[in-house]
Amino acid sequence: MHLSRREIDEMDHLYKINLMNSISGFKSANLIATKSEEGKTNVAVFSSVVHFGSSPAILGFVLRPNTVARNTYDNIKQTGFYSINAISEEIIEDAHHTSAKYPSEISEFDKTNLLPEYKSEFYAPFVSQSPLQIGMKFLEEYHISANGTILILGEVTDLYFKEAMLSEDGFLNLSKGQIATINGLDTYLVGNNKKRLSYQRPK
Repeated sequence: MHLSRREIDEMDHLYKINLMNSISGFKSANLIATKSEEGKTNVAVFSSVVHFGSSPAILGFVLRPNTVARNTYDNIKQTGFYSINAISEEIIEDAHHTSAKYPSEISEFDKTNLLPEYKSEFYAPFVSQSPLQIGMKFLEEYHISANGTILILGEVTDLYFKEAMLSEDGFLNLSKGQIATINGLDTYLVGNNKKRLSYQRPK
């Protein structure tokens, strides 16, 4: 099956969104939690968290255009801190509900069974039920002129995870935490660790 750019442009809006959000493959499934200067918490699902480097440890994620209120963005810019929390199988439904657009005065923690958790005086909350919690400090932002999105880069300041997920060589086996991935916008899958290959060198 072949679709030209013209055919893609002429598609029904929702159909095109579903299609274009599926073609990049399975994506990470995370909850980003923040807290405003006034102390109001916010938590929202993101499927765009990407590794940008190990030393220092940097992760990035993409925000949609600020044509409407973006509580996550506002809180990060105000305070400089946020947490990234992997979505496990047991919290998929609640995690997905955080995609609903609540006003800033309403916390998604209050509209779901997700629980905020504070650790070691870190400003932003973590998601208590997540088996992998990452404390982040804002570094840089890049505005993408092509579509108005914003790339946020942050450094890892704290890392919490279930010890059973950690391998002897430092590999974190996400399948042992029943951590989900996202296909498209709304389909969640829980992976199994099928095959791990060795570091490759030229033959």
